[in-house]
Amino acid sequence: MRRLVALALLTLSTVACNGSGGTTTATDTTTTTSGETAATADTDATSSTGAPTTAAPTTTEPGTSTGDDTTGAGADVPGCAGGSFLPVPKDTSLPGPWPVGARTVTIGGLTVEVWYPAEPGSEAGQEKVRYDIRTGLPDAEKDKVSDADNPWQECECWQDLPLDADHGPYPAVIFVHGTAGFRSQSLEYMVHWASRGFVVLAADHPGLWLKDLLGSLCGVPMVPQHLADDLAQMVAALAAPAGDLAFIADHVDAGRIGMAGHSAGGGAIAGGGGSARVLIPMASGGVEAGDALESTLILGALSDKVVAFNKQQTGFADSPAPKRLIGIADAGHLAFSSLCSLKNSQGQDFLQVAEANDVCGAQFASFLFDCDPEYTPDATSWEIGQYASSAVLESVLRCTDAADNFNELQAKFPEVAEFQEAL
Repeated sequence: MRRLVALALLTLSTVACNGSGGTTTATDTTTTTSGETAATADTDATSSTGAPTTAAPTTTEPGTSTGDDTTGAGADVPGCAGGSFLPVPKDTSLPGPWPVGARTVTIGGLTVEVWYPAEPGSEAGQEKVRYDIRTGLPDAEKDKVSDADNPWQECECWQDLPLDADHGPYPAVIFVHGTAGFRSQSLEYMVHWASRGFVVLAADHPGLWLKDLLGSLCGVPMVPQHLADDLAQMVAALAAPAGDLAFIADHVDAGRIGMAGHSAGGGAIAGGGGSARVLIPMASGGVEAGDALESTLILGALSDKVVAFNKQQTGFADSPAPKRLIGIADAGHLAFSSLCSLKNSQGQDFLQVAEANDVCGAQFASFLFDCDPEYTPDATSWEIGQYASSAVLESVLRCTDAADNFNELQAKFPEVAEFQEAL
């Protein structure tokens, strides 16, 4: 049994660090980097050390934007190649005008959650979705946590709302969770993107998700991972929506896909540039060149104790342009997920609940739980990530001027300690 636990822990460490063979000590750099603006093409990254920039925000004359609106009100705006969208706030950290629908579907053998722009007003009188993360525990452990002890995950979304068929077709984003994660682990990102006009898919990936990793620490045979095949299935399903996914048929633009992933999920999408126009690895490394790839955004946390920030710096250097790197000060490995903020009514976090209820494997997986009350608040880290990721996704997949928002990034968010871009 001791040998099984050691083997499982080694697997956890390797997967979490995206094949790095182990963890490294996080850097304590506070470099502030001001990159070239999005209007300057084919430039190298430039760096400077000092305080965040305080340049005045870029302003846009009314009517000149190609799809952004400061209020979210007004006439529909065009997409990249026909279609139409509701106008969204120019500030990409703000939610969009769509209520978010949610459906659980099956794609091949994958359980996949889909968040999507729903018909405005259709959420009236409906109850919001609440996710039960106990479904991610091994079968023998699920009943150990009572309803009262459970850290329910509340969603600003509604089950099975009608898709807004009067707009679109909508570009898509595929998200891959990290080691011992689950499909709703970064829920704030999923809902944000969907509210701004994207169809978002996230699966529980066999061999990577919480149930399988905890199970492997408790005597259940390890489940093999096939992350490349999982992604291929999801891309194919977007190209020809059928079965559970038929409700988005004729309403999704399968030629405009982005991929995002956290930790090991960031490693899983690194080679996705053959089908994805945007890649967004979080707390991971860099990406490879691909025929479809048009832009990369690497998100990292300077105090990450699981995957050191210098891995994101190296990944940025090795990734093809156009590319950007953002490092958040005083933030840890889970800054791009909901995991540190998931608490029950007694204020116990996800790990405390598992340990208090003797959930097998929780104590061995605790090294991944990089949470600290002294870190930058999760809500701030989410806002930064939402602002930056939406700016890239909308500029490439919806052909807007949202990339101009990077000109204001460090003035708006002093917690961004490092910013580089090479366009």
